[in-house]
Amino acid sequence: MPDQNLVAFNPKHIQEEIIDQYFAKDNNRPWIVGFSGGKDSTMLLQLVWYALKTIPVESRTRKIYVVCNNTLVENPKILEYTEKILDKIQKAAVEQSLPITVHRTAPKLEDTFWVNLIGRGYPAPNNVFRWCTERMKINPTTQFILEKISEENEVIILLGTRSEESARRAKSIKKFEIQGQRLGKHILPSAYVYAPIKNVLTEELWQYLSQVPSPWGASNKELITLYRNANNGDCPLVIDNTTPPCGNSRFGCWVCTVVNKDNSMEALIENGEEWMEPLMELRDLLVTSRGSEEYREKRRRDGTEKEGILGPYKSWFRAFFLEKLFLAQKEIQQTQPNITLISYQELVAIQVTWYRDNIFNYKVSDIYNKVFGTNIVLNAGDDNLVREKELLKELCKENPKDFELINDLLALQKTKTILMNNRGLQNVLENRLEQFVRGKTG
Repeated sequence: MPDQNLVAFNPKHIQEEIIDQYFAKDNNRPWIVGFSGGKDSTMLLQLVWYALKTIPVESRTRKIYVVCNNTLVENPKILEYTEKILDKIQKAAVEQSLPITVHRTAPKLEDTFWVNLIGRGYPAPNNVFRWCTERMKINPTTQFILEKISEENEVIILLGTRSEESARRAKSIKKFEIQGQRLGKHILPSAYVYAPIKNVLTEELWQYLSQVPSPWGASNKELITLYRNANNGDCPLVIDNTTPPCGNSRFGCWVCTVVNKDNSMEALIENGEEWMEPLMELRDLLVTSRGSEEYREKRRRDGTEKEGILGPYKSWFRAFFLEKLFLAQKEIQQTQPNITLISYQELVAIQVTWYRDNIFNYKVSDIYNKVFGTNIVLNAGDDNLVREKELLKELCKENPKDFELINDLLALQKTKTILMNNRGLQNVLENRLEQFVRGKTG
Protein backbone atom coordinates (compact mmCIF):
# COMPACT_ATOMS: atom_id res chain seq x y z
CA MET A 1 0.00 0.00 0.00
CA PRO A 2 1.19 3.56 -0.65
CA ASP A 3 2.28 5.87 2.14
CA GLN A 4 -0.86 7.31 3.71
CA ASN A 5 0.88 9.77 6.06
CA LEU A 6 0.23 12.88 4.00
CA VAL A 7 0.03 16.36 5.38
CA ALA A 8 -3.33 18.20 5.60
CA PHE A 9 -5.59 15.23 4.90
CA ASN A 10 -5.61 11.47 5.06
CA PRO A 11 -6.68 9.62 1.91
CA LYS A 12 -7.14 6.50 4.01
CA HIS A 13 -10.32 8.02 5.43
CA ILE A 14 -11.71 8.51 1.90
CA GLN A 15 -10.78 4.93 1.00
CA GLU A 16 -12.57 3.64 4.09
CA GLU A 17 -15.66 5.59 3.08
CA ILE A 18 -15.45 4.14 -0.44
CA ILE A 19 -15.18 0.62 1.00
CA ASP A 20 -18.19 1.25 3.22
CA GLN A 21 -20.20 2.50 0.26
CA TYR A 22 -19.06 -0.48 -1.82
CA PHE A 23 -20.63 -2.85 0.68
CA ALA A 24 -23.81 -0.81 1.09
CA LYS A 25 -26.98 -2.86 0.75
CA ASP A 26 -28.20 -1.24 -2.45
CA ASN A 27 -28.73 -4.24 -4.75
CA ASN A 28 -25.10 -4.03 -5.85
CA ARG A 29 -25.81 -1.12 -8.17
CA PRO A 30 -22.91 -0.77 -10.61
CA TRP A 31 -20.54 2.17 -10.35
CA ILE A 32 -19.79 4.38 -13.33
CA VAL A 33 -16.53 6.25 -12.77
CA GLY A 34 -16.09 9.33 -14.91
CA PHE A 35 -12.49 9.45 -16.11
CA SER A 36 -10.84 12.13 -18.24
CA GLY A 37 -7.20 11.35 -17.52
CA GLY A 38 -6.81 14.63 -15.65
CA LYS A 39 -5.81 15.27 -12.05
CA ASP A 40 -9.24 14.99 -10.38
CA SER A 41 -10.42 11.86 -12.12
CA THR A 42 -6.99 10.26 -11.66
CA MET A 43 -7.11 10.84 -7.91
CA LEU A 44 -10.68 9.53 -7.75
CA LEU A 45 -9.88 6.32 -9.62
CA GLN A 46 -6.71 5.73 -7.61
CA LEU A 47 -8.66 5.99 -4.35
CA VAL A 48 -11.32 3.59 -5.64
CA TRP A 49 -8.61 1.22 -6.90
CA TYR A 50 -6.69 1.11 -3.63
CA ALA A 51 -9.94 0.67 -1.72
CA LEU A 52 -10.85 -2.33 -3.86
CA LYS A 53 -7.42 -3.86 -3.32
CA THR A 54 -8.19 -4.21 0.39
CA ILE A 55 -11.33 -6.22 -0.37
CA PRO A 56 -11.01 -10.02 -0.78
CA VAL A 57 -11.28 -11.11 -4.41
CA GLU A 58 -14.42 -13.17 -3.75
CA SER A 59 -16.15 -10.06 -2.35
CA ARG A 60 -15.43 -7.82 -5.34
CA THR A 61 -18.84 -8.38 -6.90
CA ARG A 62 -19.92 -4.85 -7.79
CA LYS A 63 -19.35 -3.91 -11.44
CA ILE A 64 -17.29 -0.78 -12.03
CA TYR A 65 -17.29 0.95 -15.42
CA VAL A 66 -14.56 3.49 -16.13
CA VAL A 67 -16.02 5.80 -18.78
CA CYS A 68 -14.00 8.25 -20.86
CA ASN A 69 -15.54 10.47 -23.52
CA ASN A 70 -13.65 11.48 -26.65
CA THR A 71 -15.18 14.44 -28.49
CA LEU A 72 -12.98 13.57 -31.54
CA VAL A 73 -11.49 17.07 -31.37
CA GLU A 74 -9.57 16.63 -28.12
CA ASN A 75 -6.19 18.27 -27.69
CA PRO A 76 -4.03 15.63 -29.47
CA LYS A 77 -1.34 15.72 -26.78
CA ILE A 78 -3.87 15.05 -24.03
CA LEU A 79 -5.70 12.41 -26.09
CA GLU A 80 -2.45 10.53 -26.67
CA TYR A 81 -1.76 10.47 -22.94
CA THR A 82 -5.32 9.48 -22.00
CA GLU A 83 -5.48 6.61 -24.49
CA LYS A 84 -2.22 5.23 -23.12
CA ILE A 85 -3.57 5.43 -19.56
CA LEU A 86 -6.87 3.74 -20.46
CA ASP A 87 -4.98 0.78 -21.96
CA LYS A 88 -2.91 0.47 -18.77
CA ILE A 89 -6.05 0.61 -16.60
CA GLN A 90 -7.77 -2.18 -18.50
CA LYS A 91 -4.69 -4.41 -18.50
CA ALA A 92 -3.93 -3.86 -14.81
CA ALA A 93 -7.57 -4.44 -13.79
CA VAL A 94 -7.47 -7.91 -15.35
CA GLU A 95 -4.06 -8.74 -13.87
CA GLN A 96 -5.15 -7.60 -10.38
CA SER A 97 -8.58 -9.30 -10.54
CA LEU A 98 -10.53 -6.08 -10.16
CA PRO A 99 -14.14 -5.79 -11.47
CA ILE A 100 -13.18 -2.76 -13.57
CA THR A 101 -13.79 -2.39 -17.31
CA VAL A 102 -12.88 0.58 -19.51
CA HIS A 103 -15.43 2.10 -21.88
CA ARG A 104 -14.87 4.87 -24.42
CA THR A 105 -17.74 7.03 -25.65
CA ALA A 106 -17.83 9.37 -28.66
CA PRO A 107 -20.45 11.47 -30.48
CA LYS A 108 -22.54 9.96 -33.24
CA LEU A 109 -21.35 10.71 -36.75
CA GLU A 110 -24.10 13.27 -37.33
CA ASP A 111 -23.15 15.01 -34.07
CA THR A 112 -19.41 15.43 -34.60
CA PHE A 113 -17.84 18.86 -34.69
CA TRP A 114 -16.74 18.74 -38.34
CA VAL A 115 -19.99 17.32 -39.72
CA ASN A 116 -21.86 20.18 -38.08
CA LEU A 117 -19.38 23.00 -38.73
CA ILE A 118 -18.03 22.11 -42.19
CA GLY A 119 -20.99 20.01 -43.30
CA ARG A 120 -24.03 21.91 -42.04
CA GLY A 121 -22.23 25.22 -41.71
CA TYR A 122 -22.88 25.70 -38.00
CA PRO A 123 -20.87 28.71 -36.78
CA ALA A 124 -18.08 28.14 -34.28
CA PRO A 125 -19.67 27.82 -30.80
CA ASN A 126 -19.89 30.67 -28.33
CA ASN A 127 -21.62 31.12 -24.97
CA VAL A 128 -24.90 32.01 -26.70
CA PHE A 129 -24.90 29.17 -29.24
CA ARG A 130 -22.90 26.41 -27.57
CA TRP A 131 -24.18 23.59 -29.73
CA CYS A 132 -21.12 21.39 -29.22
CA THR A 133 -21.42 20.43 -25.54
CA GLU A 134 -24.66 18.50 -25.73
CA ARG A 135 -23.88 16.73 -29.00
CA MET A 136 -20.25 15.86 -28.30
CA LYS A 137 -20.06 15.46 -24.53
CA ILE A 138 -23.39 15.09 -22.79
CA ASN A 139 -25.24 12.82 -25.22
CA PRO A 140 -22.58 10.08 -25.66
CA THR A 141 -22.05 9.67 -21.92
CA THR A 142 -25.75 9.94 -21.17
CA GLN A 143 -26.45 7.20 -23.69
CA PHE A 144 -23.96 4.90 -21.96
CA ILE A 145 -25.51 5.63 -18.55
CA LEU A 146 -29.04 5.01 -19.85
CA GLU A 147 -27.96 1.67 -21.33
CA LYS A 148 -26.59 0.60 -17.95
CA ILE A 149 -29.76 1.77 -16.20
CA SER A 150 -31.76 -0.33 -18.65
CA GLU A 151 -29.60 -3.36 -17.82
CA GLU A 152 -29.18 -2.84 -14.07
CA ASN A 153 -32.25 -0.70 -13.11
CA GLU A 154 -30.11 1.80 -11.17
CA VAL A 155 -26.53 3.08 -11.26
CA ILE A 156 -24.22 5.19 -9.11
CA ILE A 157 -22.03 7.71 -10.92
CA LEU A 158 -18.70 8.53 -9.27
CA LEU A 159 -17.35 11.95 -10.19
CA GLY A 160 -14.08 13.70 -9.38
CA THR A 161 -15.81 17.03 -8.85
CA ARG A 162 -14.42 19.24 -6.07
CA SER A 163 -16.06 22.25 -4.45
CA GLU A 164 -12.83 24.24 -4.55
CA GLU A 165 -12.60 24.04 -8.36
CA SER A 166 -15.12 26.85 -8.85
CA ALA A 167 -18.11 28.51 -7.26
CA ARG A 168 -20.28 27.05 -10.01
CA ARG A 169 -19.00 23.54 -9.28
CA ALA A 170 -19.61 23.99 -5.55
CA LYS A 171 -23.16 25.15 -6.25
CA SER A 172 -23.76 22.15 -8.49
CA ILE A 173 -22.50 19.73 -5.85
CA LYS A 174 -24.69 21.40 -3.23
CA LYS A 175 -27.72 21.27 -5.52
CA PHE A 176 -27.62 17.50 -5.93
CA GLU A 177 -26.63 16.65 -2.36
CA ILE A 178 -29.06 14.91 -0.04
CA GLN A 179 -28.42 16.16 3.49
CA GLY A 180 -26.77 13.51 5.66
CA GLN A 181 -26.26 11.07 2.78
CA ARG A 182 -23.27 10.31 0.58
CA LEU A 183 -25.30 9.80 -2.58
CA GLY A 184 -26.91 12.73 -4.33
CA LYS A 185 -29.71 12.75 -6.86
CA HIS A 186 -28.94 13.01 -10.55
CA ILE A 187 -30.82 14.60 -13.42
CA LEU A 188 -31.25 11.15 -14.97
CA PRO A 189 -33.88 8.95 -13.36
CA SER A 190 -32.57 5.91 -11.45
CA ALA A 191 -29.07 7.42 -11.28
CA TYR A 192 -27.25 8.71 -8.22
CA VAL A 193 -24.05 10.73 -7.78
CA TYR A 194 -21.18 9.97 -5.43
CA ALA A 195 -18.36 12.52 -5.15
CA PRO A 196 -15.76 11.12 -2.71
CA ILE A 197 -13.19 13.91 -3.20
CA LYS A 198 -15.56 16.87 -3.19
CA ASN A 199 -13.86 18.43 -0.13
CA VAL A 200 -10.26 17.81 -1.22
CA LEU A 201 -8.22 20.96 -1.78
CA THR A 202 -6.08 21.41 -4.90
CA GLU A 203 -2.88 21.49 -2.87
CA GLU A 204 -3.86 18.22 -1.20
CA LEU A 205 -4.70 16.68 -4.53
CA TRP A 206 -1.30 17.45 -6.04
CA GLN A 207 0.41 16.24 -2.89
CA TYR A 208 -1.47 12.95 -3.13
CA LEU A 209 -0.61 12.39 -6.80
CA SER A 210 3.06 13.22 -6.24
CA GLN A 211 3.39 10.80 -3.29
CA VAL A 212 1.04 7.94 -4.11
CA PRO A 213 2.07 5.81 -7.10
CA SER A 214 -0.35 4.91 -9.86
CA PRO A 215 -1.81 1.45 -9.14
CA TRP A 216 -2.14 0.69 -12.85
CA GLY A 217 1.52 1.27 -13.62
CA ALA A 218 1.36 4.77 -15.09
CA SER A 219 3.59 7.66 -14.07
CA ASN A 220 1.93 10.46 -12.14
CA LYS A 221 5.08 12.49 -12.79
CA GLU A 222 4.14 12.48 -16.47
CA LEU A 223 0.70 13.84 -15.60
CA ILE A 224 2.21 16.51 -13.36
CA THR A 225 4.65 17.51 -16.12
CA LEU A 226 1.77 17.73 -18.59
CA TYR A 227 -0.03 20.15 -16.29
CA ARG A 228 3.12 22.14 -15.64
CA ASN A 229 3.77 22.54 -19.37
CA ALA A 230 0.19 23.62 -20.03
CA ASN A 231 -0.16 25.56 -16.77
CA ASN A 232 -3.71 24.35 -16.77
CA GLY A 233 -6.19 21.63 -15.86
CA ASP A 234 -8.39 18.98 -17.40
CA CYS A 235 -11.92 18.59 -18.72
CA PRO A 236 -14.23 16.63 -16.42
CA LEU A 237 -16.68 14.03 -17.63
CA VAL A 238 -19.60 16.13 -18.88
CA ILE A 239 -23.02 14.68 -18.11
CA ASP A 240 -25.12 17.80 -17.61
CA ASN A 241 -25.21 21.52 -18.32
CA THR A 242 -23.85 22.45 -14.88
CA THR A 243 -20.33 21.44 -15.91
CA PRO A 244 -18.32 24.54 -16.85
CA PRO A 245 -16.91 24.92 -20.36
CA CYS A 246 -13.40 23.76 -21.15
CA GLY A 247 -10.55 25.81 -22.48
CA ASN A 248 -9.74 28.78 -20.26
CA SER A 249 -8.59 26.88 -17.19
CA ARG A 250 -8.77 23.29 -18.38
CA PHE A 251 -7.60 21.06 -21.16
CA GLY A 252 -10.39 20.85 -23.70
CA CYS A 253 -11.17 20.54 -27.37
CA TRP A 254 -8.49 22.21 -29.45
CA VAL A 255 -11.23 23.85 -31.55
CA CYS A 256 -12.92 25.42 -28.51
CA THR A 257 -14.05 28.98 -29.24
CA VAL A 258 -16.29 29.37 -26.19
CA VAL A 259 -13.29 30.97 -24.46
CA ASN A 260 -11.30 33.90 -25.81
CA LYS A 261 -7.93 32.16 -25.55
CA ASP A 262 -6.82 28.54 -25.22
CA ASN A 263 -4.15 29.13 -22.62
CA SER A 264 -3.29 25.44 -22.28
CA MET A 265 -2.50 25.01 -25.99
CA GLU A 266 -0.52 28.25 -26.09
CA ALA A 267 1.50 27.09 -23.09
CA LEU A 268 2.17 23.68 -24.66
CA ILE A 269 3.45 25.36 -27.81
CA GLU A 270 5.70 27.62 -25.76
CA ASN A 271 7.03 24.54 -23.94
CA GLY A 272 8.18 22.72 -27.06
CA GLU A 273 5.06 21.45 -28.83
CA GLU A 274 5.51 23.72 -31.86
CA TRP A 275 3.77 21.19 -34.12
CA MET A 276 0.48 22.36 -32.56
CA GLU A 277 0.76 25.84 -34.09
CA PRO A 278 -1.45 24.96 -37.12
CA LEU A 279 -4.19 23.97 -34.66
CA MET A 280 -3.96 27.35 -32.97
CA GLU A 281 -4.20 29.11 -36.34
CA LEU A 282 -7.33 27.15 -37.29
CA ARG A 283 -8.94 27.90 -33.94
CA ASP A 284 -8.20 31.61 -34.37
CA LEU A 285 -9.77 31.50 -37.85
CA LEU A 286 -12.96 30.06 -36.33
CA VAL A 287 -13.05 32.86 -33.78
CA THR A 288 -12.76 35.60 -36.41
CA SER A 289 -15.21 33.99 -38.84
CA ARG A 290 -18.19 33.19 -36.65
CA GLY A 291 -19.61 36.72 -36.40
CA SER A 292 -18.84 37.97 -39.90
CA GLU A 293 -21.31 38.48 -42.77
CA GLU A 294 -18.37 37.82 -45.09
CA TYR A 295 -18.36 34.18 -44.05
CA ARG A 296 -21.98 33.53 -43.08
CA GLU A 297 -25.32 33.54 -44.86
CA LYS A 298 -28.01 36.02 -43.93
CA ARG A 299 -30.66 33.33 -44.16
CA ARG A 300 -30.74 30.64 -41.49
CA ARG A 301 -30.94 26.91 -42.19
CA ASP A 302 -34.71 26.93 -41.75
CA GLY A 303 -34.99 29.45 -44.60
CA THR A 304 -35.89 32.43 -42.42
CA GLU A 305 -34.11 35.75 -42.02
CA LYS A 306 -33.99 37.81 -38.86
CA GLU A 307 -32.32 41.15 -38.32
CA GLY A 308 -29.04 40.78 -36.46
CA ILE A 309 -28.97 36.98 -36.66
CA LEU A 310 -26.72 35.31 -39.23
CA GLY A 311 -27.18 31.87 -40.74
CA PRO A 312 -24.73 29.06 -41.50
CA TYR A 313 -21.30 29.46 -43.02
CA LYS A 314 -21.35 30.12 -46.75
CA SER A 315 -20.49 27.19 -48.97
CA TRP A 316 -17.19 28.69 -50.14
CA PHE A 317 -16.01 29.13 -46.54
CA ARG A 318 -16.94 25.56 -45.62
CA ALA A 319 -14.81 24.34 -48.53
CA PHE A 320 -12.06 26.84 -47.71
CA PHE A 321 -11.88 25.75 -44.07
CA LEU A 322 -11.85 22.06 -45.03
CA GLU A 323 -8.82 22.74 -47.21
CA LYS A 324 -7.15 24.59 -44.32
CA LEU A 325 -7.87 21.58 -42.08
CA PHE A 326 -6.28 19.21 -44.60
CA LEU A 327 -3.23 21.47 -44.91
CA ALA A 328 -2.85 21.54 -41.12
CA GLN A 329 -3.09 17.76 -40.96
CA LYS A 330 -0.51 17.37 -43.72
CA GLU A 331 1.92 19.71 -41.91
CA ILE A 332 1.40 18.07 -38.51
CA GLN A 333 1.85 14.55 -39.87
CA GLN A 334 5.38 15.41 -40.97
CA THR A 335 6.40 15.15 -37.29
CA GLN A 336 3.33 13.48 -35.76
CA PRO A 337 2.34 10.83 -38.34
CA ASN A 338 -0.34 9.19 -36.15
CA ILE A 339 -2.45 12.31 -35.72
CA THR A 340 -5.58 12.58 -37.88
CA LEU A 341 -7.75 15.65 -37.50
CA ILE A 342 -10.82 14.35 -39.34
CA SER A 343 -12.01 10.83 -40.12
CA TYR A 344 -12.96 9.29 -43.46
CA GLN A 345 -16.51 8.73 -42.17
CA GLU A 346 -16.80 12.43 -41.39
CA LEU A 347 -15.62 13.33 -44.89
CA VAL A 348 -18.33 11.14 -46.41
CA ALA A 349 -20.96 12.64 -44.09
CA ILE A 350 -19.83 16.17 -45.01
CA GLN A 351 -20.17 15.41 -48.73
CA VAL A 352 -23.66 13.97 -48.22
CA THR A 353 -24.62 17.07 -46.23
CA TRP A 354 -23.30 19.35 -48.96
CA TYR A 355 -25.42 17.51 -51.53
CA ARG A 356 -28.49 17.94 -49.35
CA ASP A 357 -27.67 21.63 -48.92
CA ASN A 358 -27.48 21.94 -52.72
CA ILE A 359 -23.74 22.58 -52.66
CA PHE A 360 -22.35 21.14 -55.87
CA ASN A 361 -19.61 23.62 -56.68
CA TYR A 362 -17.29 21.99 -54.16
CA LYS A 363 -16.48 18.33 -53.54
CA VAL A 364 -14.69 16.92 -50.54
CA SER A 365 -12.65 14.46 -52.61
CA ASP A 366 -11.43 17.23 -54.94
CA ILE A 367 -10.21 19.29 -51.98
CA TYR A 368 -8.54 16.26 -50.38
CA ASN A 369 -6.83 15.22 -53.60
CA LYS A 370 -5.60 18.76 -54.19
CA VAL A 371 -3.88 18.89 -50.79
CA PHE A 372 -2.55 15.35 -50.56
CA GLY A 373 -1.91 14.63 -54.24
CA THR A 374 -4.12 11.54 -54.23
CA ASN A 375 -7.02 10.25 -56.32
CA ILE A 376 -9.53 9.16 -53.69
CA VAL A 377 -13.21 8.89 -54.52
CA LEU A 378 -15.70 9.26 -51.67
CA ASN A 379 -18.70 6.96 -51.74
CA ALA A 380 -21.09 9.62 -50.54
CA GLY A 381 -24.29 8.17 -52.00
CA ASP A 382 -27.09 10.33 -53.43
CA ASP A 383 -25.78 9.55 -56.95
CA ASN A 384 -29.16 10.17 -58.57
CA LEU A 385 -29.41 13.53 -56.86
CA VAL A 386 -25.95 14.46 -58.07
CA ARG A 387 -26.76 13.54 -61.67
CA GLU A 388 -30.00 15.51 -61.53
CA LYS A 389 -28.22 18.58 -60.20
CA GLU A 390 -25.45 18.33 -62.78
CA LEU A 391 -28.06 18.05 -65.56
CA LEU A 392 -29.91 21.07 -64.15
CA LYS A 393 -26.67 23.02 -63.97
CA GLU A 394 -25.89 22.14 -67.58
CA LEU A 395 -29.31 23.31 -68.72
CA CYS A 396 -28.85 26.60 -66.83
CA LYS A 397 -25.23 27.22 -67.83
CA GLU A 398 -26.18 30.34 -69.81
CA ASN A 399 -28.12 31.66 -66.81
CA PRO A 400 -26.34 30.40 -63.67
CA LYS A 401 -28.53 32.62 -61.50
CA ASP A 402 -31.51 30.52 -62.55
CA PHE A 403 -29.69 27.42 -61.30
CA GLU A 404 -29.10 29.12 -57.95
CA LEU A 405 -32.76 30.14 -57.73
CA ILE A 406 -34.05 26.62 -58.40
CA ASN A 407 -31.61 25.21 -55.84
CA ASP A 408 -32.78 27.73 -53.26
CA LEU A 409 -36.45 26.91 -53.89
CA LEU A 410 -35.80 23.17 -53.61
CA ALA A 411 -33.85 23.71 -50.40
CA LEU A 412 -36.66 25.76 -48.92
CA GLN A 413 -39.22 23.12 -49.81
CA LYS A 414 -37.18 20.43 -48.06
CA THR A 415 -36.89 22.42 -44.86
CA LYS A 416 -38.72 20.46 -42.17
CA THR A 417 -39.51 23.51 -40.10
CA ILE A 418 -41.33 25.22 -42.95
CA LEU A 419 -43.09 22.08 -44.17
CA MET A 420 -44.95 21.98 -40.87
CA ASN A 421 -46.83 25.02 -42.14
CA ASN A 422 -47.85 24.99 -45.82
CA ARG A 423 -48.89 28.64 -45.71
CA GLY A 424 -45.44 29.50 -44.34
CA LEU A 425 -43.85 27.57 -47.19
CA GLN A 426 -45.81 29.48 -49.81
CA ASN A 427 -44.88 32.83 -48.26
CA VAL A 428 -41.20 31.97 -48.13
CA LEU A 429 -41.13 30.74 -51.75
CA GLU A 430 -42.90 33.90 -52.88
CA ASN A 431 -40.44 36.06 -50.95
CA ARG A 432 -37.49 34.27 -52.55
CA LEU A 433 -38.97 34.70 -56.05
CA GLU A 434 -39.62 38.38 -55.37
CA GLN A 435 -36.05 38.79 -54.17
CA PHE A 436 -34.79 37.12 -57.36
CA VAL A 437 -36.90 39.39 -59.58
CA ARG A 438 -35.73 42.49 -57.75
CA GLY A 439 -32.15 41.39 -58.22
CA LYS A 440 -32.69 41.05 -61.99
CA THR A 441 -34.47 44.35 -62.45
CA GLY A 442 -32.62 46.37 -59.81
